[in-house]
Amino acid sequence: MRVQGKYDAKTFLDAKVFLAEQMTRTQGLRLKRLSEEAYQPAQYNRDLSSNEAARRIQELEAEIELANSF
Repeated sequence: MRVQGKYDAKTFLDAKVFLAEQMTRTQGLRLKRLSEEAYQPAQYNRDLSSNEAARRIQELEAEIELANSF
């Protein structure tokens, strides 16, 4: 028996892939804290992918480290 409608297998797989690509809660909390510390609140966005969040976290950490070296 196959289920028809909005809960078919393709929709389920699409949702699973989407959730796998979203940033994690830990990444979100860290990115929010770092963006506030660096006075760049626009760097935080709840809808970022995990890869984009990781990239922004790395950039903000480097920027904060550079600012603290002065």
